Amino acid sequence: MTPVVTAAVLCAAVTHASWNAIAHKITDKLVGFTLIAGGGTLIGLVMVPFVAIPAAGAWPYLLASAVIHVVYYMLLMTSFRLGDFGQAYPLARGSAPLVVTVLAAVFAHEVPDGWAAAGIGVSCAGLTGVALWGLRGRRPDWAAIGAALATGLSIAAYTVVDGLGVRASGSSLGYIAWLMAIEGVCVPAYALYRWRGQLVAELRPFAAVGLLGAALSVAAYGLVLWAQTKAELAPIAALRESSIIVGAAIGAVFFKERFGAPRIVAAGLLVTGIGLMLHAG
Repeated sequence: MTPVVTAAVLCAAVTHASWNAIAHKITDKLVGFTLIAGGGTLIGLVMVPFVAIPAAGAWPYLLASAVIHVVYYMLLMTSFRLGDFGQAYPLARGSAPLVVTVLAAVFAHEVPDGWAAAGIGVSCAGLTGVALWGLRGRRPDWAAIGAALATGLSIAAYTVVDGLGVRASGSSLGYIAWLMAIEGVCVPAYALYRWRGQLVAELRPFAAVGLLGAALSVAAYGLVLWAQTKAELAPIAALRESSIIVGAAIGAVFFKERFGAPRIVAAGLLVTGIGLMLHAG
């Protein structure tokens, strides 16, 4: 985890929280995710002629990731529909890093050393603190919680699959371009089927903000994929989920959700965890 890799993943965290906030802001979740996923496909198709084609060994991972991402989009839409942004986003993102740590150890043979393991653990404690703060003082909505946790499992799955795939691809830009081009087709295709001749009318009022979300989404994941070619998967997953702190701040500023002292403590734990991971690097 060099400073350059750390900076790239932190930048990805900010852009990721931003596009998720945009998706949550658009009232009709199908409209939001159609624009974001479809915009990602357009960006990928524009990139394809200018980047290397991924190596043959990367394609099974790439296709598997595209399927997992479709499931992820469906679960994330459900999470945002059922729960508040300050609840759904932290639970979905915060539940992923520990699962990634286990999967990376099993499938990528990446067992973190003492410092890295401590950093991941401390960071996850901070992330969990933010997630639990989103549940304070209310009766648990188990449907919303279940959808958010299922989203977290899908995040962990595509993180490991893409980590292995991008390393086999020979080109992180080629991998992200083809992944975006393929994975984003299903949601707009469903929207086209559902709305038929009304698709343009449904999308037009939110087109600008939705396409901004698409650009942020591609940038966020492109940075993460590049980082996964430079460092182990588990620390990157933990560091990327600092987007939860950004998301909490966005929720407080734009959605009038309370930030609170526990989230400040959680942010401090996250920063400490990042420092431990950098020490390991």
